[in-house]
Order: sequence, then C-alpha cells, then structure tokens
Amino acid sequence: MPHTFRPPWWLRSAHAQTVWGRLTRPRKLVRFRREVLTTPDDDELVLDHLDAPVRDARFRFVLLHGLEGSSHSVYMQGVLSTIARHGFAATAINFRSCAREPQNVYRSIPNRRPRFYHSGETGDFDFVVRTLTQREPHVPLLAFGASLGGNVLLKWLGEHPQQNAIAAAATVSVPYDLAAGSKHLENRAGRFYVASFVKTLAKKTEWLLEHFPDASEKVSLEAVRRARTFRQFDDAATGPLHGFTGADDYYAKSSSIFFLDRITTPTLCVSAEDDPFLPAAVLARAQEVASPSVEFIVTKLGGHVGFVGGKLPWRCEYWAEELVVSWLIAKAFESHAGVAAAG
Repeated sequence: MPHTFRPPWWLRSAHAQTVWGRLTRPRKLVRFRREVLTTPDDDELVLDHLDAPVRDARFRFVLLHGLEGSSHSVYMQGVLSTIARHGFAATAINFRSCAREPQNVYRSIPNRRPRFYHSGETGDFDFVVRTLTQREPHVPLLAFGASLGGNVLLKWLGEHPQQNAIAAAATVSVPYDLAAGSKHLENRAGRFYVASFVKTLAKKTEWLLEHFPDASEKVSLEAVRRARTFRQFDDAATGPLHGFTGADDYYAKSSSIFFLDRITTPTLCVSAEDDPFLPAAVLARAQEVASPSVEFIVTKLGGHVGFVGGKLPWRCEYWAEELVVSWLIAKAFESHAGVAAAG
C-alpha cells in the first residue's frame, strides 16, 4: 500500500470523509464466534472472534473500537474483512456497555457493574491480552485500535514497555490529547459529533443510575442531562464513575500523548491533519514526543477514521484499513524472521 492518501474528487471534505462510511457501509461484512469473558471484577466482557478460514496461524489480530462503537462498527468490519482475506485469526474486543446483540447491531448489551469504559481504561485490554496469550502462548498478537481504542492501545503499550505479547501495533485517528480534542469539538461542526455521542452516553448513565442507585452518590443525573460537551459529560460522569476527580484529571491521566515516549513495540500511527476531532497542532506534538519505535503517517486529508478512496462512490476503497493490516503483517513477518534467525 502507498503511504500517501488522496481523496477522490467527490469526497474531499473532512466531514464527508468522516461520515461517508458510517452512512453507506454494511455492518455485517464478516461472521463472528462470540465469547463472553468474566472479568476479575465479575463483569462481562464480550469478545467477537472472526469466524473465517485461518490459513496462517502464526499470528492473531486483536482489535479495539472507538467511542460508542463495537465490533460491528463499519471500520472494524472493514479491517476484519481485510484480515480474513489474508487468512489470519482475529479477535475484536467490545468495551463494556458497547457489545451489540447479534441480531440487532444497534442495541447495546448492558453490563453488571456500575462502570463503563473510557479512553484511558487499559485494564480490560490487559486482561484480554493475558487471556489470549495463555491460550496460545506461541502466537504473537498484532494489535489495532481506532480513535478511542487507539488511545487505549498506545497508553497500554507505554505502560508495558517490556511486554512481548504484542509483536506490532497500529492505530488510526487517535485523539492523543483528550483535553485539546474536547475543546476543539466545542466549535463549529464539532458540536454535531459531540451531540450524538453525549446523547447515547447520557442514556447509558441513566440506565446505570437506575440499576445501581449507590452510584448516584458520585454522579448527578441532572448534570449528566445538562451536558452538551465532552468536558461537561466527563466532569459529570466519566470522571466520578472511574475514580477521577473530574474531566481535567481524567484527561491528564488518560491521554496517550503522555505515554508515547515509553513505547518500545513497533507501532504505526495514521492520522489526517483535517481530522475534525483533533487540532492538527496536536499531531505535531505527538510526533515530537514519541519514541523511535513509533512511526507516523500524517496525511493532509482523510477526516476521522475515514480515508475513503475510489474513483466512483459505489466502488470505494478504504486506504487506512488496507495500510494498517499490510503494515502489521509485514512487521510480524520481520519479527518472525528475526526470531528464526536468532534460533
């Protein structure tokens, strides 16, 4: 795959790139085998394993979706279908409260504990990595994360510089600085994206407070209902529910930009300068502070988890999805060849 992206003439704007796939792509490109894990705190974590022929069992992909997404998000389906075409195994993680019912990919399955997920919550990902590694101790993992899932992945890699379970990692459209991203989305069209996310997050919070009344000691439902920005919602719910003093504390402790310098795993980060979820200046700062193990590909255009190409609207190509899968496979074979040579 070329390392440059040029959008087609009919889909050049950042917002068109961002929403096109969500409006036009199918959410059931691949088949799954579902597994429900019991977490150490007695909650449920839903994994969807790619149900497709495995022609090469030397590696397994593990995928993390973005905010309010799931294994059925169109970009996850796109990456998984690309992996299936290459013949590798894959496991998609559904963050808590994000798993969808098999027959209704728009309906979320609630969890058993008074908490959700967030951009810095790496405990569940660590649990899945350990679980998969225990099952297949000689099968390295290739990790992919989109948007919020990418932030979680980068933070975990920075927290575990000595890890050897994941051979290579790749991300697309990571919001490296959560405070800067939140502020950026308070302006212009950003408010359109925020309104959609905050609406579903508020509904989940209402459900949580109804089923776990003790949580109302931490969270004000009135403040949640008033929230119109990510900062307001994170101040009212995300922070208190997950042990932070508020939005500022959450952003400071969860932004992956503060962990990039510790990463030792070969990692690819793909972003666009016109990403409506993040100021372009943050991308420059991320590249400045990252360790030599992190490679960046930053394009002028592409939107947020967009990168839609193709000469005709009915023959779209998804450049970033093809790129990250090809890059991860190449890195995996490099690592495999190095181990074989050393042996």
